[in-house]
Amino acid sequence: MLSYRHAFHAGNHADVLKHFVQIQLHEYMNQKDTAYTYIDTHSGAGVYALDGGYASKNAEYETGIGPLWERTDMPKQLADYVNLVKGLNPSGKMRYYPGSPYCADKAMREQDRLRLFELHPADAKILADNFRKVAEHAAAQGERPSARGKRVLVERGDGFHALKTLLPPPSRRALVLIDPPYEDKQDYRKVRDALEDSLVRFPTGIFAIWYPVLQRMESRQFADKLKRLPAKEWLNVTLTVSTPGPDGFGLHSSGMFIVNPPYTLEPTLRQVMPYLVQVLGKDAGATFVIESGTQLTGSSTSRVGANGSARVPVGNARRASPTSGTGSLRLPGQAPAGTPGAAGAIGPRAPATTSSPRRTSGRPTGPSKPGSRRP
Repeated sequence: MLSYRHAFHAGNHADVLKHFVQIQLHEYMNQKDTAYTYIDTHSGAGVYALDGGYASKNAEYETGIGPLWERTDMPKQLADYVNLVKGLNPSGKMRYYPGSPYCADKAMREQDRLRLFELHPADAKILADNFRKVAEHAAAQGERPSARGKRVLVERGDGFHALKTLLPPPSRRALVLIDPPYEDKQDYRKVRDALEDSLVRFPTGIFAIWYPVLQRMESRQFADKLKRLPAKEWLNVTLTVSTPGPDGFGLHSSGMFIVNPPYTLEPTLRQVMPYLVQVLGKDAGATFVIESGTQLTGSSTSRVGANGSARVPVGNARRASPTSGTGSLRLPGQAPAGTPGAAGAIGPRAPATTSSPRRTSGRPTGPSKPGSRRP
């Protein structure tokens, strides 16, 4: 919907998860010399001011990049992301936060290509202006591109439709970020349809889908629907920073669903996610979930709960629902994940072609972070 402005939410905990994962994907793609294309279907403005305008109204960055700014004990992969943000703030003061286009531009190489799409007219203009200024600055410094063709193309348009024209890319290597606002519940269907079509056109591409974890039905069922797509492998990670309120308002949890994930990503997430929960968590409801699966016959499942013990489902049991006591979120009155005696949710029998997921969830068991937390 055109009323959505990401500047209100810039730098929050959802952005931390999204952009940290995005940078990990770029670093994996950079390991091969062959150029690749980055496609951003919902690019936004590219850079956001945190000390004024929309971002300062709700100060959501205080739930995300803010608590990480002065930390010196971060895992290296997370520190790389924070240092990229700090590179946009040479004074040392946290004033600007990079959106996904800026993260891509800084993480990618000269031979790689960026294809950026934004439907909101104001944000599309700001995005184009930002990259024009970057190009002018480089030219003033005497820098000239060594690769042929335009490295960055910004277009005001529908990113979903653009996927039909850009896939497969000439080099047969691409990273696609799909990140709609989800204000319109039809966005969930559009994402699934676009991803299904893209996998037919380009089954070997890496697709990263950000989504909010809300109590609305479309959100609760979203990840499960993506798992049923004909992808060779998938990985799903969610970060929850606080227990959802009874009114259902506010974004307490978000996820990244990656199709064809690099083998390096899951081990990195297992190292970083407990740290993010420790630093960004607001109450006992803070947790994370990591799931992965492949397109194999049957639905044999194993997962690790919050207490570290393996849980083996009966028969062809599917993973717990996000609203059950063992899922990544729970409704008021339900027992926390890992509570002894808490009942797990057993879903319907999975079809013969569904994925075979592995699941990890939990809260860090180490010492609490220094300093006070926001109420």
